[in-house]
Amino acid sequence: MERETLTKLLNSVKTGAVSVEDAALKLRMEPYEDIDFAKIDHHRGIRQGVPEVIYGAGKTTEQIIGIALRMLDHGENTVLVTRISPETAEKLAERLPFNFNEAGRIGLIGQKPVPDGIGNIVVATGGTSDIPVAEEAAFTAEALGNSVTRLYDVGVAGLHRLLARTEDIMRAQVIIAIAGMEGALASVIGGLAACPVIAVPTSIGYGASFKGLSALLSMLNSCASGVSVVNIDNGFGAGYLANMINHMGRER
Repeated sequence: MERETLTKLLNSVKTGAVSVEDAALKLRMEPYEDIDFAKIDHHRGIRQGVPEVIYGAGKTTEQIIGIALRMLDHGENTVLVTRISPETAEKLAERLPFNFNEAGRIGLIGQKPVPDGIGNIVVATGGTSDIPVAEEAAFTAEALGNSVTRLYDVGVAGLHRLLARTEDIMRAQVIIAIAGMEGALASVIGGLAACPVIAVPTSIGYGASFKGLSALLSMLNSCASGVSVVNIDNGFGAGYLANMINHMGRER
């Protein structure tokens, strides 16, 4: 149940259109719904401002559709689905209005909302190979109601490429810095920006990068203040956190 739906229910009780008993029954039924293979958290939108997100990896298409349909039946306008293959996306699109981002392996059932965040979220990558993680982050942020600027392939091997976009960096409300290899991009951006920086290490790199561990440790040891770090390849987590920062103080 979204906050808007909850408000309508409470107003209906106030006007007498819905009895107190019926409203209480609906709220008791809301916390979660057991559909055998999943327990859907219908109260998450009320608690956190964002409804439950479906993690698609390991789920069958029918399971994803089953969860999504129950969420839509409970008043959600959109449902975000992460980590899915193009084949799964194609099957979803046959049953539901589905907007798929193939690069990020992420999709949205329903239409992206009009951005209502405080400012702009910048998503920057060290290299082109980091784009799949970046698209997961950018699409997540857009699906949650944010305006996003993409700065791709602006890594430290050619620092002038990043400096050419200094205005975007300075104007951002929050920045997501995504890089593999040695993960230096987050520290550089952290030293330029006046806003929070969310660092995302990626598994891109040669042997001694240890599938993203080297970038992770570099980002955790950043000497730039205001840099936080999410898990390796976790574009969704970065996009979600950026959305929370970009909506701080604004009623969702």
